[in-house]
Amino acid sequence: MVVFLDPGQMTARLELEAPVSVSDGQGGATVIWQPVAAVWAKIEPVSFVVTEAASAEVGTVSHRIWIRYRGDVAAGQRLTKGARIFLLKLVRDPDETGRYLVCQCEEQAP
Repeated sequence: MVVFLDPGQMTARLELEAPVSVSDGQGGATVIWQPVAAVWAKIEPVSFVVTEAASAEVGTVSHRIWIRYRGDVAAGQRLTKGARIFLLKLVRDPDETGRYLVCQCEEQAP
């Protein structure tokens, strides 16, 4: 089944970033985020889950983010919009036509 999405709904400008390990000079590594591309996207909030960690409530917000198809998008990367950070958990082509990608994301604290 072919998915129809009005490209005019892609109103959010996001930065796609990939993790890169950089030596810390002491035998370890630090992860930095390297920009890959700027993309237009449609962001849809999906769910909000509250859990308890270390005697404090912690909330996790998940989103469905639609972008145009790119072959270099994968789980483990992230999308950013200003101070907002969306960690990509799952990336899929919803109708396998190579037009769009749907990214299942969790919003992270900056």
